[in-house]
Amino acid sequence: MTSEGFTTCLWLDGQAEDAADHYMSIFKNSKLGRVGRYSEAGPGPAGSVMAVEFEINGQKFVALNGGPQFTFNESISFQIPCDDQEEVDYYWSRLCEGGEEGPCGWLKDKYGVSWQVVPNVLIDWIGDPDPVKASRTTEAMMTMKKLDIAALQKAHAGV
Repeated sequence: MTSEGFTTCLWLDGQAEDAADHYMSIFKNSKLGRVGRYSEAGPGPAGSVMAVEFEINGQKFVALNGGPQFTFNESISFQIPCDDQEEVDYYWSRLCEGGEEGPCGWLKDKYGVSWQVVPNVLIDWIGDPDPVKASRTTEAMMTMKKLDIAALQKAHAGV
């Protein structure tokens, strides 16, 4: 197996460069890699962007202008672990721009990519060995779109 890790390829329809720029503007630890362009051989117009390499938080991506044949769905998502409500709010608002909110901390961005914006403490609370605390937390989460750490903490504590 490769020691280089994996690269996630995002199949887009003419939005590869815009998507790479958008994601790099959201995640502070990001960098642009190579930009490949179509040649006279196509299938895209000669000189237009075929693929853009970029990296965010150490994860490698390629945004590919593959065409309209394939679209994203919720069966694959990227999870963003957040330390506090400020981080939850930041990623939620930035990634929702032009996209749509979903239930339980899930959203789709303007390219149709699914994200989960999740407080780090949530897994501990919904996996609490006390089934009553875990159930209260899960029930509270199920009523939310963007996750509210204070409300989840109150549910967990039974307040």
